[in-house]
Amino acid sequence: MKNTIYFLIISVALLLSCAEKQETAKTETESKSTYFDYSNSDDQITGGIKMIPITTAKGTFNVWTKRVGNNPKMKVLLLHGGPGGTHEFFENFDGYLPNEEIEYIYYDQLDSYYSDKPNDSTLWTTEHFVEEVEQVRKALNLNKDNFYLLGQSWGGILAMEYALKYQDNLKGLIISNMMASAPEYQKYAEEVLGPQLPPEVYKEIMDLEAKEDFASPRYTELVMNHYYTKHILRKPVAEWPEFINRAFSHLNPNIYIYMQGHSEFGMTGNATLKNWDVSERLKEIKTPTLMIGGKHDTMDPKYMEWMSTQVQKGRSLTVNAGHVSQYDDPENYFSGLIKFIKDVNEGTF
Repeated sequence: MKNTIYFLIISVALLLSCAEKQETAKTETESKSTYFDYSNSDDQITGGIKMIPITTAKGTFNVWTKRVGNNPKMKVLLLHGGPGGTHEFFENFDGYLPNEEIEYIYYDQLDSYYSDKPNDSTLWTTEHFVEEVEQVRKALNLNKDNFYLLGQSWGGILAMEYALKYQDNLKGLIISNMMASAPEYQKYAEEVLGPQLPPEVYKEIMDLEAKEDFASPRYTELVMNHYYTKHILRKPVAEWPEFINRAFSHLNPNIYIYMQGHSEFGMTGNATLKNWDVSERLKEIKTPTLMIGGKHDTMDPKYMEWMSTQVQKGRSLTVNAGHVSQYDDPENYFSGLIKFIKDVNEGTF
C-alpha cells in the first residue's frame, strides 16, 4: 500500500512538472520576437538581400539592398552619401536599431559599389535618383504606414528631393548632415571651416586647389590629417573604424567628382550640384521630419536647426560630432533617431 501511494505521488509530481515545462515553453514561444524571423519571406535564402531591377532611359539595371529585421510599422530605408558612396557608412546601425526592433534596409544606389555600374553620366541626376528610390520603395512594399526615409550627406539631398515629390508615401523623414543649399554649404566651408585651419595649412590647400592639383598626395595628406579629422570623423585617421575605411575605399570617384566636385570645401568647378538649393521649398514638406546636425560637421549645425523650423512638422537634433555623426557620437545620434521614429509611430510626435 505504501509503495502504491509513493508511486502515485511520484507520478503526479512528474505530470505537474511536465505540464509546467510545456506551459513555460508555450509562453516563451508566444513571447518570442519575430524581428529576426525570415521564414516564409522571399529573401530568406539570401539573408535579406535583394537585387532590385531599376528601369531607366538607358536600360534596366540592378541595385543591391539588404533588409535587417522585421517590423510592419517601422521600416527605414538608408540613403548613403557621396554621390557614389555605399551602404557601408551605416554599418554600425547594427549595434543600435535591432535592439529597438526597428527594421532598416541597406541600399547601394546605381553606380555604387554593390550595385550595377552603367557609368553613364546622363543618369547622374537628382531626377534619376528620386525615381530610383521610388522604384526601390515599390519593390520593398514600403508605404505611408511604415516608410521612414533617412538620407545622410548627398543622401540628404536625395531624401529632400524625394519628399518634395513623393512625400505622400512617407511616414517619417530624417535628414542627416546635409544643408538644403549647396551655395550655403560652400559659404560655410570657405568662410568658417577653412579659416579655422592653421593658416599655413589652409594656404597650401587653397594653392593646390587653385592649381587643380587634387591628385597630389600632399593634398590628400593635408585634407585627411587637418580637415577630415576635425570635421568628418574626429579621430586620428589611424583610429578610424574598418567599416568607414572600407566605405571610403569603395567610393566611386567618377560620379562623386561629376556631381560633388574635387574640392572638400563645398561644391566647386563644374559640379552638377553646385547650385542646388531647396531652402525655399522646405515649407512644402508636411511629413514629420528630423534634422540631424553635428557641432563639428562640414554642414552648418545652426543652419540644420533652422531647417527644422521651415518644414511643417520638424524636430532638430544636434550631436557632438563631425560629418559621420552616427559613429562620432552614437549615443546621442541613435537615442535621438530612435525616439523620433517611435514618437512618429506612436502618434506622439
